[in-house]
Amino acid sequence: MGRKKFNIPKMYQSPIIRKVKEANKITDPTKKDLEPSVLDFGPVRFLVPRHFGFCYGVENAIDIAYRAVAEHPDKNIYLLSEMIHNPTVNEDLLDRGVKFLFETDGTELIPIKSLNQDDIVIVPAFGTTMEIQEKLKAQGIDPYEFNTTCPFVEKVWKRGTQLGKKGYSLVIHGKHEHEETRATFSHSADHSECVVVLNPGEAQMLADIMTGERPVAHFEEYFGHKSTEGFDPLEDLRQFGVINQTTMLATETQEVMDILKKAAVERFGEANILDHFADTSDTLCYATNENQSATLALAETNADLAIVVGGYNSSNTMHLVEILEHHFPTYHIRDAEEIDGPQRIRHFNQWDKEIKETADWLAINDQPVNIAITSGASCPDVLVDEVILEILSFFSGTKAIEDVIHPFKEKLEDVA
Repeated sequence: MGRKKFNIPKMYQSPIIRKVKEANKITDPTKKDLEPSVLDFGPVRFLVPRHFGFCYGVENAIDIAYRAVAEHPDKNIYLLSEMIHNPTVNEDLLDRGVKFLFETDGTELIPIKSLNQDDIVIVPAFGTTMEIQEKLKAQGIDPYEFNTTCPFVEKVWKRGTQLGKKGYSLVIHGKHEHEETRATFSHSADHSECVVVLNPGEAQMLADIMTGERPVAHFEEYFGHKSTEGFDPLEDLRQFGVINQTTMLATETQEVMDILKKAAVERFGEANILDHFADTSDTLCYATNENQSATLALAETNADLAIVVGGYNSSNTMHLVEILEHHFPTYHIRDAEEIDGPQRIRHFNQWDKEIKETADWLAINDQPVNIAITSGASCPDVLVDEVILEILSFFSGTKAIEDVIHPFKEKLEDVA
Protein backbone atom coordinates (compact mmCIF):
# COMPACT_ATOMS: atom_id res chain seq x y z
CA MET A 1 0.00 0.00 0.00
CA GLY A 2 1.47 3.38 -1.07
CA ARG A 3 2.01 5.87 1.70
CA LYS A 4 -0.75 8.46 1.40
CA LYS A 5 -0.08 12.02 2.63
CA PHE A 6 -2.50 12.98 5.39
CA ASN A 7 -3.54 16.42 6.60
CA ILE A 8 -2.99 16.23 10.37
CA PRO A 9 -4.00 19.31 12.43
CA LYS A 10 -0.99 21.33 13.57
CA MET A 11 -1.99 20.99 17.22
CA TYR A 12 -1.14 17.26 17.01
CA GLN A 13 2.30 17.82 15.46
CA SER A 14 5.37 18.01 17.66
CA PRO A 15 8.70 19.88 17.47
CA ILE A 16 10.73 17.15 19.21
CA ILE A 17 9.43 13.69 18.31
CA ARG A 18 8.54 14.69 14.74
CA LYS A 19 12.18 15.58 14.01
CA VAL A 20 13.37 12.24 15.39
CA LYS A 21 10.86 10.30 13.29
CA GLU A 22 11.59 12.25 10.12
CA ALA A 23 15.35 11.76 10.53
CA ASN A 24 14.91 8.03 11.09
CA LYS A 25 12.84 7.74 7.92
CA ILE A 26 15.73 9.29 6.01
CA THR A 27 18.50 7.17 7.53
CA ASP A 28 16.52 3.91 7.62
CA PRO A 29 13.96 3.93 4.78
CA THR A 30 13.63 0.13 4.82
CA LYS A 31 12.84 0.15 8.57
CA LYS A 32 15.39 -2.54 9.35
CA ASP A 33 17.09 -0.74 12.25
CA LEU A 34 15.27 -1.19 15.57
CA GLU A 35 17.92 0.53 17.70
CA PRO A 36 16.16 3.17 19.84
CA SER A 37 17.08 6.82 19.35
CA VAL A 38 18.60 8.66 22.31
CA LEU A 39 17.62 12.18 23.34
CA ASP A 40 20.45 13.06 25.71
CA PHE A 41 19.62 16.06 27.89
CA GLY A 42 22.52 15.46 30.30
CA PRO A 43 21.06 14.47 33.69
CA VAL A 44 18.18 12.67 31.96
CA ARG A 45 18.12 10.69 28.72
CA PHE A 46 15.03 9.59 26.80
CA LEU A 47 15.19 6.35 24.85
CA VAL A 48 12.78 6.56 21.92
CA PRO A 49 11.76 3.49 19.88
CA ARG A 50 12.02 3.48 16.09
CA HIS A 51 8.30 3.01 15.56
CA PHE A 52 5.42 4.33 17.68
CA GLY A 53 2.53 6.77 17.69
CA PHE A 54 0.08 7.53 14.89
CA CYS A 55 -0.25 4.70 12.40
CA TYR A 56 -1.66 4.83 8.85
CA GLY A 57 -5.19 3.96 9.99
CA VAL A 58 -5.26 6.62 12.71
CA GLU A 59 -3.84 9.34 10.43
CA ASN A 60 -6.45 8.39 7.84
CA ALA A 61 -9.24 8.64 10.44
CA ILE A 62 -8.10 12.04 11.75
CA ASP A 63 -7.74 13.41 8.22
CA ILE A 64 -11.29 12.35 7.24
CA ALA A 65 -12.93 13.44 10.51
CA TYR A 66 -11.42 16.93 10.63
CA ARG A 67 -12.09 17.44 6.93
CA ALA A 68 -15.75 16.53 7.47
CA VAL A 69 -16.01 19.07 10.31
CA ALA A 70 -14.30 21.82 8.30
CA GLU A 71 -16.27 21.28 5.09
CA HIS A 72 -19.74 20.95 6.68
CA PRO A 73 -20.06 23.64 9.38
CA ASP A 74 -23.86 23.81 9.04
CA LYS A 75 -24.57 20.08 9.38
CA ASN A 76 -25.06 17.82 12.38
CA ILE A 77 -21.98 15.61 12.59
CA TYR A 78 -21.94 12.43 14.62
CA LEU A 79 -19.26 9.90 15.54
CA LEU A 80 -20.56 6.37 15.98
CA SER A 81 -18.35 6.14 19.08
CA GLU A 82 -14.80 7.16 19.92
CA MET A 83 -13.10 7.59 16.55
CA ILE A 84 -9.83 6.32 18.01
CA HIS A 85 -8.96 5.44 21.58
CA ASN A 86 -7.36 8.74 22.50
CA PRO A 87 -9.17 11.18 24.81
CA THR A 88 -7.35 14.27 23.50
CA VAL A 89 -8.54 13.72 19.93
CA ASN A 90 -12.07 12.71 20.90
CA GLU A 91 -12.50 15.61 23.34
CA ASP A 92 -11.34 18.09 20.69
CA LEU A 93 -13.89 16.77 18.21
CA LEU A 94 -16.62 17.07 20.87
CA ASP A 95 -15.53 20.67 21.47
CA ARG A 96 -16.06 21.29 17.75
CA GLY A 97 -19.70 20.20 18.06
CA VAL A 98 -19.39 16.56 17.03
CA LYS A 99 -21.65 14.21 19.04
CA PHE A 100 -21.28 10.52 19.89
CA LEU A 101 -24.09 8.09 19.00
CA PHE A 102 -22.73 5.26 21.17
CA GLU A 103 -20.46 4.65 24.14
CA THR A 104 -17.46 2.43 23.39
CA ASP A 105 -19.30 -0.54 24.95
CA GLY A 106 -22.18 -0.14 22.49
CA THR A 107 -24.59 1.69 24.82
CA GLU A 108 -26.78 3.99 22.72
CA LEU A 109 -26.54 7.71 23.52
CA ILE A 110 -28.52 9.14 20.61
CA PRO A 111 -31.03 6.93 18.73
CA ILE A 112 -30.09 6.41 15.08
CA LYS A 113 -33.80 6.74 14.29
CA SER A 114 -33.62 10.40 15.36
CA LEU A 115 -31.16 11.18 12.55
CA ASN A 116 -32.10 12.34 9.05
CA GLN A 117 -30.48 12.03 5.63
CA ASP A 118 -28.78 15.44 5.88
CA ASP A 119 -26.81 14.39 8.95
CA ILE A 120 -23.22 13.16 8.71
CA VAL A 121 -22.09 10.02 10.55
CA ILE A 122 -18.38 9.20 10.79
CA VAL A 123 -17.53 5.51 11.12
CA PRO A 124 -14.55 5.04 13.50
CA ALA A 125 -11.18 3.52 12.67
CA PHE A 126 -12.34 0.26 14.28
CA GLY A 127 -15.17 -0.09 11.75
CA THR A 128 -18.73 -0.91 12.70
CA THR A 129 -21.21 -3.76 12.60
CA MET A 130 -23.43 -4.79 9.71
CA GLU A 131 -26.48 -4.07 11.90
CA ILE A 132 -25.50 -0.43 12.49
CA GLN A 133 -24.67 0.02 8.80
CA GLU A 134 -28.19 -1.13 7.90
CA LYS A 135 -29.78 1.19 10.49
CA LEU A 136 -27.90 4.15 9.03
CA LYS A 137 -28.97 3.23 5.50
CA ALA A 138 -32.58 3.05 6.70
CA GLN A 139 -32.26 6.71 7.76
CA GLY A 140 -30.94 7.65 4.33
CA ILE A 141 -27.35 8.01 5.57
CA ASP A 142 -24.47 6.51 3.61
CA PRO A 143 -22.22 4.88 6.25
CA TYR A 144 -19.31 4.89 3.80
CA GLU A 145 -19.33 8.60 2.87
CA PHE A 146 -17.14 9.42 5.88
CA ASN A 147 -15.78 5.98 6.62
CA THR A 148 -12.54 6.08 8.63
CA THR A 149 -12.31 2.30 9.04
CA CYS A 150 -8.63 1.34 9.07
CA PRO A 151 -7.60 -0.27 5.76
CA PHE A 152 -5.89 -3.05 7.70
CA VAL A 153 -9.10 -3.84 9.57
CA GLU A 154 -10.84 -4.03 6.21
CA LYS A 155 -8.04 -6.34 5.00
CA VAL A 156 -8.91 -8.74 7.83
CA TRP A 157 -12.57 -8.62 6.82
CA LYS A 158 -11.74 -9.32 3.17
CA ARG A 159 -9.58 -12.29 4.12
CA GLY A 160 -12.41 -13.60 6.29
CA THR A 161 -14.83 -13.22 3.38
CA GLN A 162 -12.49 -15.16 1.09
CA LEU A 163 -12.35 -18.00 3.61
CA GLY A 164 -16.11 -17.86 4.19
CA LYS A 165 -16.75 -18.37 0.48
CA LYS A 166 -14.69 -21.56 0.70
CA GLY A 167 -16.74 -22.85 3.64
CA TYR A 168 -14.23 -22.05 6.41
CA SER A 169 -15.24 -21.09 9.93
CA LEU A 170 -13.31 -18.31 11.66
CA VAL A 171 -11.56 -18.06 15.01
CA ILE A 172 -11.12 -14.38 15.93
CA HIS A 173 -8.27 -13.52 18.29
CA GLY A 174 -9.48 -10.44 20.14
CA LYS A 175 -11.35 -8.88 23.04
CA HIS A 176 -14.98 -9.71 22.29
CA GLU A 177 -16.30 -6.44 23.77
CA HIS A 178 -13.85 -4.21 21.84
CA GLU A 179 -15.43 -2.16 19.00
CA GLU A 180 -13.11 -3.62 16.38
CA THR A 181 -13.78 -7.22 17.38
CA ARG A 182 -17.52 -6.59 17.53
CA ALA A 183 -17.31 -5.18 13.99
CA THR A 184 -15.12 -8.04 12.73
CA PHE A 185 -17.43 -10.61 14.33
CA SER A 186 -20.46 -9.01 12.67
CA HIS A 187 -18.89 -8.90 9.21
CA SER A 188 -17.54 -12.44 9.60
CA ALA A 189 -20.79 -13.92 10.95
CA ASP A 190 -22.45 -12.74 7.75
CA HIS A 191 -20.71 -15.59 5.91
CA SER A 192 -19.05 -17.90 8.46
CA GLU A 193 -19.48 -19.58 11.81
CA CYS A 194 -17.30 -17.61 14.28
CA VAL A 195 -15.84 -17.84 17.76
CA VAL A 196 -13.69 -15.30 19.63
CA VAL A 197 -10.67 -16.31 21.74
CA LEU A 198 -8.94 -13.80 24.01
CA ASN A 199 -5.48 -15.34 24.41
CA PRO A 200 -3.38 -18.50 24.02
CA GLY A 201 -4.98 -19.91 27.18
CA GLU A 202 -8.43 -19.79 25.61
CA ALA A 203 -6.99 -21.08 22.32
CA GLN A 204 -5.65 -24.10 24.23
CA MET A 205 -9.08 -24.69 25.78
CA LEU A 206 -10.63 -24.64 22.30
CA ALA A 207 -7.87 -26.94 21.01
CA ASP A 208 -8.53 -29.39 23.85
CA ILE A 209 -12.22 -29.46 22.95
CA MET A 210 -11.28 -30.16 19.32
CA THR A 211 -9.05 -33.09 20.29
CA GLY A 212 -11.33 -34.52 22.98
CA GLU A 213 -9.14 -33.53 25.93
CA ARG A 214 -12.04 -31.44 27.20
CA PRO A 215 -15.76 -32.22 26.99
CA VAL A 216 -17.72 -30.43 24.25
CA ALA A 217 -19.99 -29.03 26.98
CA HIS A 218 -17.15 -26.72 28.01
CA PHE A 219 -17.56 -24.83 24.74
CA GLU A 220 -20.90 -23.33 25.70
CA GLU A 221 -19.61 -22.44 29.15
CA TYR A 222 -16.50 -20.59 27.96
CA PHE A 223 -17.33 -19.51 24.40
CA GLY A 224 -21.12 -19.57 24.06
CA HIS A 225 -21.42 -15.81 24.67
CA LYS A 226 -18.86 -15.00 21.97
CA SER A 227 -19.66 -17.37 19.13
CA THR A 228 -22.29 -17.57 16.41
CA GLU A 229 -25.51 -19.27 17.45
CA GLY A 230 -25.30 -23.06 17.30
CA PHE A 231 -21.52 -23.13 16.84
CA ASP A 232 -20.41 -26.77 16.95
CA PRO A 233 -16.66 -26.97 17.71
CA LEU A 234 -16.32 -30.49 16.35
CA GLU A 235 -18.10 -29.79 13.07
CA ASP A 236 -17.34 -26.10 12.53
CA LEU A 237 -13.61 -26.48 13.24
CA ARG A 238 -13.13 -29.08 10.53
CA GLN A 239 -12.15 -26.18 8.25
CA PHE A 240 -11.13 -22.89 9.82
CA GLY A 241 -8.76 -19.94 9.82
CA VAL A 242 -7.61 -17.48 12.48
CA ILE A 243 -8.08 -13.74 12.01
CA ASN A 244 -7.43 -11.07 14.62
CA GLN A 245 -8.23 -7.75 16.18
CA THR A 246 -5.38 -5.78 14.62
CA THR A 247 -4.22 -4.25 17.91
CA MET A 248 -3.53 -7.55 19.68
CA LEU A 249 0.04 -8.68 20.31
CA ALA A 250 1.21 -10.09 16.98
CA THR A 251 3.33 -12.71 18.75
CA GLU A 252 0.24 -13.78 20.71
CA THR A 253 -1.87 -14.10 17.54
CA GLN A 254 0.86 -16.31 16.10
CA GLU A 255 0.79 -18.41 19.27
CA VAL A 256 -3.00 -18.77 18.98
CA MET A 257 -2.55 -19.90 15.37
CA ASP A 258 0.15 -22.41 16.33
CA ILE A 259 -1.95 -23.92 19.15
CA LEU A 260 -5.01 -24.41 16.95
CA LYS A 261 -3.00 -25.66 14.00
CA LYS A 262 -1.37 -28.26 16.25
CA ALA A 263 -4.83 -29.43 17.36
CA ALA A 264 -5.95 -29.63 13.73
CA VAL A 265 -2.86 -31.70 12.87
CA GLU A 266 -3.60 -34.04 15.77
CA ARG A 267 -7.17 -34.45 14.65
CA PHE A 268 -6.81 -34.59 10.86
CA GLY A 269 -3.16 -35.49 10.25
CA GLU A 270 -0.18 -33.50 8.96
CA ALA A 271 -0.66 -34.56 5.36
CA ASN A 272 -4.15 -33.09 5.17
CA ILE A 273 -3.60 -29.97 7.27
CA LEU A 274 -3.96 -27.49 4.38
CA ASP A 275 -7.49 -28.81 3.82
CA HIS A 276 -8.42 -27.95 7.40
CA PHE A 277 -6.35 -24.97 8.59
CA ALA A 278 -5.88 -21.78 6.57
CA ASP A 279 -2.66 -19.75 6.85
CA THR A 280 -3.80 -16.20 7.63
CA SER A 281 -0.53 -14.71 8.90
CA ASP A 282 -0.70 -12.17 6.05
CA THR A 283 -3.53 -10.34 7.87
CA LEU A 284 -1.35 -9.16 10.78
CA CYS A 285 -1.21 -5.34 10.78
CA TYR A 286 2.20 -4.05 9.71
CA ALA A 287 2.02 -1.04 12.09
CA THR A 288 1.17 -3.23 15.07
CA ASN A 289 4.09 -5.50 14.15
CA GLU A 290 6.51 -2.59 13.73
CA ASN A 291 5.49 -0.88 16.97
CA GLN A 292 5.69 -4.08 18.98
CA SER A 293 9.06 -5.08 17.47
CA ALA A 294 10.44 -1.60 18.23
CA THR A 295 9.09 -1.86 21.79
CA LEU A 296 10.77 -5.23 22.25
CA ALA A 297 14.06 -3.56 21.23
CA LEU A 298 13.32 -0.75 23.69
CA ALA A 299 12.85 -3.36 26.42
CA GLU A 300 16.42 -4.55 25.87
CA THR A 301 17.93 -1.16 26.80
CA ASN A 302 19.30 -0.11 30.18
CA ALA A 303 16.34 2.14 31.01
CA ASP A 304 15.56 2.87 34.66
CA LEU A 305 11.83 3.10 33.94
CA ALA A 306 9.38 3.37 31.06
CA ILE A 307 6.49 5.66 30.26
CA VAL A 308 3.82 4.71 27.74
CA VAL A 309 1.49 7.51 26.66
CA GLY A 310 -1.99 6.67 25.37
CA GLY A 311 -5.67 6.29 26.09
CA TYR A 312 -6.63 4.04 28.99
CA ASN A 313 -8.99 2.06 26.76
CA SER A 314 -6.45 1.66 23.96
CA SER A 315 -5.74 -2.02 23.35
CA ASN A 316 -2.51 -1.53 21.39
CA THR A 317 -1.18 0.84 24.08
CA MET A 318 -1.83 -1.73 26.79
CA HIS A 319 0.13 -4.32 24.83
CA LEU A 320 3.15 -1.99 24.69
CA VAL A 321 2.89 -1.62 28.47
CA GLU A 322 2.69 -5.40 28.78
CA ILE A 323 5.96 -5.79 26.84
CA LEU A 324 7.88 -3.19 28.87
CA GLU A 325 6.64 -3.95 32.37
CA HIS A 326 8.51 -7.26 32.33
CA HIS A 327 11.77 -5.32 32.15
CA PHE A 328 11.45 -2.19 34.29
CA PRO A 329 8.87 -0.10 36.19
CA THR A 330 6.37 1.04 33.55
CA TYR A 331 3.74 3.76 33.80
CA HIS A 332 0.80 4.01 31.39
CA ILE A 333 -0.38 7.64 31.39
CA ARG A 334 -2.86 9.46 29.15
CA ASP A 335 -0.86 12.73 29.11
CA ALA A 336 1.52 14.99 31.08
CA GLU A 337 -1.24 16.04 33.47
CA GLU A 338 -0.96 12.65 35.16
CA ILE A 339 2.51 13.62 36.41
CA ASP A 340 2.50 15.52 39.70
CA GLY A 341 6.17 16.37 39.92
CA PRO A 342 8.84 13.75 40.68
CA GLN A 343 6.91 12.85 43.83
CA ARG A 344 3.75 11.35 42.30
CA ILE A 345 2.44 9.87 39.06
CA ARG A 346 -1.07 8.65 38.25
CA HIS A 347 -1.14 5.72 35.87
CA PHE A 348 -3.48 3.03 34.59
CA ASN A 349 -3.09 -0.57 35.73
CA GLN A 350 -4.69 -2.76 33.07
CA TRP A 351 -4.70 -5.86 35.24
CA ASP A 352 -6.65 -4.25 38.09
CA LYS A 353 -8.46 -1.93 35.63
CA GLU A 354 -7.96 1.13 37.80
CA ILE A 355 -5.98 4.34 38.03
CA LYS A 356 -3.19 4.03 40.60
CA GLU A 357 -0.77 6.50 42.17
CA THR A 358 2.90 5.81 42.69
CA ALA A 359 4.97 8.01 45.00
CA ASP A 360 8.62 8.94 44.36
CA TRP A 361 8.44 7.33 40.92
CA LEU A 362 11.47 9.32 39.77
CA ALA A 363 13.61 8.70 42.88
CA ILE A 364 16.68 7.34 41.08
CA ASN A 365 20.03 8.01 42.69
CA ASP A 366 22.38 7.73 39.75
CA GLN A 367 22.50 10.10 36.80
CA PRO A 368 21.87 10.18 33.99
CA VAL A 369 18.35 8.84 34.52
CA ASN A 370 17.39 6.72 31.51
CA ILE A 371 13.69 6.84 30.62
CA ALA A 372 12.22 4.68 27.88
CA ILE A 373 9.26 6.52 26.36
CA THR A 374 6.74 5.47 23.72
CA SER A 375 3.08 5.84 22.84
CA GLY A 376 0.14 3.98 21.38
CA ALA A 377 -0.94 4.13 17.74
CA SER A 378 -3.75 6.59 18.51
CA CYS A 379 -1.60 9.01 20.53
CA PRO A 380 -0.50 12.34 18.98
CA ASP A 381 3.27 12.89 19.13
CA VAL A 382 2.73 16.26 20.78
CA LEU A 383 1.52 14.48 23.93
CA VAL A 384 4.86 12.65 24.12
CA ASP A 385 6.63 15.99 23.70
CA GLU A 386 4.64 17.43 26.60
CA VAL A 387 5.60 14.49 28.85
CA ILE A 388 9.28 14.95 27.94
CA LEU A 389 9.10 18.69 28.68
CA GLU A 390 7.34 18.08 31.99
CA ILE A 391 10.00 15.61 33.13
CA LEU A 392 12.80 17.91 31.98
CA SER A 393 11.46 20.60 34.31
CA PHE A 394 12.36 18.39 37.30
CA PHE A 395 16.08 18.45 36.43
CA SER A 396 18.60 21.27 36.58
CA GLY A 397 21.40 21.78 34.08
CA THR A 398 19.63 20.10 31.17
CA LYS A 399 20.80 20.75 27.61
CA ALA A 400 18.69 22.99 25.37
CA ILE A 401 16.12 21.20 23.24
CA GLU A 402 17.55 22.71 20.05
CA ASP A 403 20.98 21.29 20.86
CA VAL A 404 19.60 17.81 21.55
CA ILE A 405 17.54 17.54 18.38
CA HIS A 406 20.16 19.30 16.22
CA PRO A 407 21.77 16.02 15.04
CA PHE A 408 18.35 14.83 13.81
CA LYS A 409 17.73 18.15 12.04
CA GLU A 410 21.15 17.90 10.39
CA LYS A 411 20.19 14.56 8.86
CA LEU A 412 17.10 16.17 7.35
CA GLU A 413 19.07 19.16 6.07
CA ASP A 414 21.65 16.87 4.45
CA VAL A 415 18.89 15.32 2.35
CA ALA A 416 17.24 18.66 1.55
